[in-house]
Formats: sequence, structure tokens, C-alpha cells
Amino acid sequence: MFKKLFGSSEPKEEKILPWIALNSVEQLNSIAEKSKTKTQLIFKHSTRCGISRMVMDQFVSAYDVDANADLYYLDLLSYRTVSDEVGYTFQVLHQSPQLLVIKNGVVVAHASHGGINEMDLGRFL
Repeated sequence: MFKKLFGSSEPKEEKILPWIALNSVEQLNSIAEKSKTKTQLIFKHSTRCGISRMVMDQFVSAYDVDANADLYYLDLLSYRTVSDEVGYTFQVLHQSPQLLVIKNGVVVAHASHGGINEMDLGRFL
């Protein structure tokens, strides 16, 4: 009964995603170009926001590691200029947390907060 309420004392195996650090504006041209042959995902995360952490943890838990996409991680507090440029380049209003799906050089879907984990990424891969 206690295991059901409080969980097992055994450590959970942590899932590692194939994150690519997004930390320069120059990478955005490459992302747009690569999106012509492979879906590109950008996850914008605020490292000081509890909601952003919760959404990211849920995303990591549910993400299919074998998905045919490049997965970029943007720490928007450390790279504000890059975060701003993502909005300009891909014409998406800034949110945090936020997930952008890029195909053929344009954002084909985006979501923020709880909407991230409601997205059916399989439609875009």
C-alpha cells in the first residue's frame, strides 16, 4: 500500500534525450536548412521557472527517443539574444516553456506550457 502512495524506494532510471544545445544565433540558419529534410524541434526552457521544469520533465518522460527529429534545447535565460532571434526568424511570439516544430524552414506547429505535452509530434515526423 505504501509503495502505491509514496512510490518505490528504488531509483528510477533517468531518460536521456538527444538534446542539441542551441546557444548561438548562427545555428538558426542551419536549423531552417536542415528542416527541409528532417523535422527540427526547439524546446525553450526557463531554468528559474517551476512550471517550465514540470513541463520539461513531462516532455522528457513522454518523448520517443527514436523520433526522426533533431531536438534543440534553449536555456532562454542564458541565451536571451538567441531566444529573441528564434521569435524573429520563425515568426512566433515568445512563450516559456515553448516547443517549436520546424519543417521546410517554417514553424508548422508550436505550443507553450501544458499544450506542449498535448501535441501529437508524430504528425510532424
